[in-house]
Amino acid sequence: MSVVICVYTEERWDDIRAAVDSVRGQSLPAHETLLVVDHNPVLLRRLAAYYGDGGPGAEDREDVREKVRVRVRVRVRVLANAGPRGLSAGRNTGIAASTGEVIAFLDDDAVAERDWLHHFAAAYADPAVLAVGGRTVPVWASRRRPPWFPEEFDWVVGCTYRGLPPGRVQVRNVLGGNASFRREAFELTGGFATGIGRDGDKRPLGCEETELCIRLTRARPDAVLLIDDRAVIHHRVPPVRERFAYFRSRAYAEGLSKALVARSVGAQAGLSTERRYTTRVLPAGIARGLRDALLGRPGGAGRAAAIVAGVAAAASGYVVGAARARRSTGAGFAVPPLPGAEAGAEAGAGSRV
Repeated sequence: MSVVICVYTEERWDDIRAAVDSVRGQSLPAHETLLVVDHNPVLLRRLAAYYGDGGPGAEDREDVREKVRVRVRVRVRVLANAGPRGLSAGRNTGIAASTGEVIAFLDDDAVAERDWLHHFAAAYADPAVLAVGGRTVPVWASRRRPPWFPEEFDWVVGCTYRGLPPGRVQVRNVLGGNASFRREAFELTGGFATGIGRDGDKRPLGCEETELCIRLTRARPDAVLLIDDRAVIHHRVPPVRERFAYFRSRAYAEGLSKALVARSVGAQAGLSTERRYTTRVLPAGIARGLRDALLGRPGGAGRAAAIVAGVAAAASGYVVGAARARRSTGAGFAVPPLPGAEAGAEAGAGSRV
């Protein structure tokens, strides 16, 4: 299994190191770890020096197997994003440069639990499984969830939200910050569409993994996509993302992204999971918030109000995004060609160790 971590800023230096260390500490060792740097030459050079031969990050890891201590080297490769700026192109660069049968993706501000890759690998024993996601737990900067922040909207901070079924279950799409794909999935789809997902510090768009998964199941109708909530990562939530202003802007951006996805794959497929979420999960969340408010429990009214505000912001974003899509002559994003030898060579043009 190859692990791809996309990075873009030196401000997350400690987080990046922690993410790599968590991969190195897996009970099932990774075949390789790839750090893809998004158009930041200074960070590229710093990471290459740190993880290169003789660098402090190049040390082997000591492991105990069958009561014998052994030295295990988990290879770390540092390379530049070979495509346009953004998370999707960074992931595609990692896919093209990787050599594992399965490619797993980990956010640069998250750490994986020890059995993360083990649970992914176990699911791929079924050859029909082409993608496996896991559970992402928020680590709040304030050390506790803001009282007004509803669990139903934890996707706002890149985490698993209330409403997803527990256990190992089949889903329409996995969530990109904690996900893995069999290489065949990218041979069928060509990879993540650029122009949908994150791009540095711009508006917090998303849904690139949703669009990819829908294209995947169209290309291979018998494909199985799973979420296994035992494959756990812990995702850091910085102070700015604990504020209502970010909550609202992220919900609005999600609406914009959903409009792009609907234009790509059709509203029926693009919004199938969202219909259940908005008609069942969110009303139940509002009811819980109002009940807690009546019982005098802190945050109940705030959570109910936040759900209403979040839905309104997402709906507004969707309307604006749909209107823009109708006026546009193109899709607003691009699906890359199938990664092959030529793409792999281009991806490898950046610095690597």
